[in-house]
Order: sequence, then C-alpha cells, then structure tokens
Amino acid sequence: MNLRLIGIGAGVLIILSLPLAGAIAGPDFAGQDDGKVGGLFSALGLSDSSRTSPAAPVRSASTADPQQPGPAEQPRTDSRCGPELSSPHGVEAQTCVLVGEAQTWGRSYYRNTSGRALDAVLTVMGPAGRTVQIRCAVGAGDEPGLCETPKEASVGGPEGYSAVAEFAVPDDEGELLLRSGSNSPAPGDR
Repeated sequence: MNLRLIGIGAGVLIILSLPLAGAIAGPDFAGQDDGKVGGLFSALGLSDSSRTSPAAPVRSASTADPQQPGPAEQPRTDSRCGPELSSPHGVEAQTCVLVGEAQTWGRSYYRNTSGRALDAVLTVMGPAGRTVQIRCAVGAGDEPGLCETPKEASVGGPEGYSAVAEFAVPDDEGELLLRSGSNSPAPGDR
C-alpha cells in the first residue's frame, strides 16, 4: 500500500473526529455549559470566538431588559465626623454622627493596639436632652473595629446632634485612655 494514501486517510479520520471530541469535552461536567468555549477545540486553537452559550443570550445595551435587576440603590447617609485621634496608650478613634432615612445614630471607628481589652462607651446627644448610649467591648489587637448606637428617629436638624466615644480600661479604676467626639476640633485647632 501507498504510505501517502495511508497518511491522507489518517488525517481525514482525525479531522472528522475533532467535532465529536469537541462536543464531548466542550461543556462543563453534568451537562452545564458556562458560556465558555472549551474542550479540544480551544486547546488546539480551533475555537470559534463568536460561539455563545444558549443559556446566556447576548444583549446589547440598547436592548437590555428594563426589568432586569441591577445593584440596589443605597439610601443617602450624611455624616459629620470629628478628627482621627490617637492616644499614647495605643488607641486610635474617629467618632461620627450619621443621618439617613430620617434616622440619626452615632458610630466610632477605632483601632486598639494597647495590648489589652478595653471598654468603649459611645453616647449620642440630641435636641431636647435626648441621649442614646451603648457600651462596646474592644478586643485587644490591631484589627480596626466600630462601635455603633441604634438608629433613632431624627428630631430637628443634624447640627443638633453630637457623639462622644470614651475608651477606658475595664477595671475598678476605669482609666480613660481616649475621648473622641464628632465635633471635636482637630489637634492643631485648639
């Protein structure tokens, strides 16, 4: 037999088997197609980049479904924050008054590098003597954290509110390590 004829026959057989091999190896296991062109075709560089998954139709921006959900619009939250303060004892904090959706609350961002657990008391003071207070445990470590009061219905404007966070050692003496306020002046402004 002619070797040339055998080579051509083997080449034709390989070419005819490629679609079958690609169909077997193309979709993900369990028959799920993730929209990627895969299998033997892509491994050999023979994939058709225009191929799309039937489960993922292509839409242009102008024909997109207006009912398709997008990211939820976040309600606006305004904040008034004091400066970032730090103590020589290893406590850093910034305290804010937040206002959003007709509610007001206080939040203190902190970092405790003192090497010991602390107590934080966050107090929000509002118009007409209204006060909300919460105690937060501040673990020892370098990870940032936050202490936040519950949200309360706003009374009057946001300028009528202020917040103060106090960080202290949780023992009988309660040594105060840092006091941070939402309307504190910056350290150079005193």
